[in-house]
Amino acid sequence: MVYLPVPVSKKPISLRTPICSFDAMNGILCPQCESKLDSGQLTKSDVDASIKLVQLSQKIPQIEKFTLNSCLESNGNYVLYLSSTDIMTIRQSRELYRILQGEFAGKIWLVEQGCDDKKFIEDMFFPIKILTINQLWAPGGVRKTKVIVSGRKTSRFPIDIDKIIVISQHLRKIELVVEFERK
Repeated sequence: MVYLPVPVSKKPISLRTPICSFDAMNGILCPQCESKLDSGQLTKSDVDASIKLVQLSQKIPQIEKFTLNSCLESNGNYVLYLSSTDIMTIRQSRELYRILQGEFAGKIWLVEQGCDDKKFIEDMFFPIKILTINQLWAPGGVRKTKVIVSGRKTSRFPIDIDKIIVISQHLRKIELVVEFERK
């Protein structure tokens, strides 16, 4: 897989990405990163997100301090695994979130690296308040996770529940059942 060179300034970066910083700055993978991609240690989404974040870090100093651990793609949606401080920085600035969102073809979701299933679900539902998360056992030994969120589902509900259900199933093998506090 060959990536086209990316025109960025050559100032040193402190942004950490799954690929080496030289590759992220130039848009071409070195043999080591290429072998990681071929072996499955890296995904195409990791490479794409790394290049995009390095480009943005040249313009936006806040991004230089980020650590992108990985990026997974699910049905056109991108789940960025970042540190908790990076996620808080993005969530505190709507403008920064919009800029990041504008770089990706699909919706981006911010998830803390190394989190358990409960924290993953909470990050996916942000900014919606989750009241409870319970494990349910269905007949046949099927485990489902029931999530009850505050409020009610309206046409103006801020997130797409169906996307969260699909992403959770695809990336974490979590079968979600979502209910609302008020009908």
